[in-house]
Amino acid sequence: MGHVKDLKTGIKYKNTPIGKIPVDWEVISLRDVSEINMGQSPPSEDCNEKEEGLPFYQGNAEFGSKYPSPKKWCEKPKKIADEGDILISVRAPVGEINIAPHKCCIGRGLAAITAKSIHSQFLYHLLFLRRKYLQKISQGSTFEAINSKELSDLFIFLPAVTEQKKIAEILTTLDEAIEKTDQIIEKTKEVKKGLMQKLLTCGIGHKKFKKTEIGEIPEEWEVTSIHQICKIKRGASPRPIGDPSFFSETGRGWIRISDVTSTYKYLKKTSQYLSEKGVSRSVKVNQGNLIMSICATIGKPVLLDMEACIHDGFVLFSELSEHINSEFLFYFLQKIENKFACKGQIGTQGNLNTDIVKRTILPIPSPLEQKRIVQILSSID
Repeated sequence: MGHVKDLKTGIKYKNTPIGKIPVDWEVISLRDVSEINMGQSPPSEDCNEKEEGLPFYQGNAEFGSKYPSPKKWCEKPKKIADEGDILISVRAPVGEINIAPHKCCIGRGLAAITAKSIHSQFLYHLLFLRRKYLQKISQGSTFEAINSKELSDLFIFLPAVTEQKKIAEILTTLDEAIEKTDQIIEKTKEVKKGLMQKLLTCGIGHKKFKKTEIGEIPEEWEVTSIHQICKIKRGASPRPIGDPSFFSETGRGWIRISDVTSTYKYLKKTSQYLSEKGVSRSVKVNQGNLIMSICATIGKPVLLDMEACIHDGFVLFSELSEHINSEFLFYFLQKIENKFACKGQIGTQGNLNTDIVKRTILPIPSPLEQKRIVQILSSID
């Protein structure tokens, strides 16, 4: 019947749509063992930052290593997830997962999955394994998304309940070890965050400061808005979206939200490429350019180490003033990423108005001090 026996373990395997699995395991759809609740974003007027109502999770921007942290709350939720539900990102970056630490409101960027006839922790780890597949099927749209049917139809494998529990226990133990490592990394990030805050507001070795609309800064520094130091150009998407003639196996990269979210500072490659036809209908960006996401994962800046194109979920900071170091601007944008995320409009995808970006005020040290600040921050990246 096509079964293959592993000579080392003695376990017999069978071929399935999701690869080889032990013969006594089943392949089922996610809908067979769980309930899926697609999120729905409430009107912005029903949301607040005063911790009134239920915690509101719009998408994976609030995700942690395992549990999310709220930035907003909602008094009139449209869709609710219960404590212990698996939260999965259904919009870019698709497939990221967390566990609801409490009853909460979920927006359109998430779905809540309640385990029924399957061990909950085992299902959590299964979905983590299947995230690459979900990302792959999400690539038919510019903003990367999956719908309820695609999620419900997702194939997963199902061992016996006792085996599910054993596997979940082993993987959870590994998770705990990883979490301890993550905590060390987070502490390092906090140190860098504090250093970044100090360098980008107090500078290096200054003794005299002045009050400005963005707080106290060194007397020698200037204050200006982003649109005064560069041009803000929004990307463009070849339409109709998904037309295969716009894409190719090689050529200019097609930057997607998932490419940016998996990058810290320099973007060196993309998962998709545009044909000449696709390039002609998009916006070109070049090596050394600075871009920022304004859709889904809002406010994420990256510097480019490649030639590519951007869709309308990004802005390009072009024609940068000769007095501005692009890496200095990168670190400033990184410092205020959460502020941009909070200013994003709640909607189907969540987006940031380009006028908000243009009007953003920033402090400007001398070119020499910018360079020194960049050198310090780069040394601990």
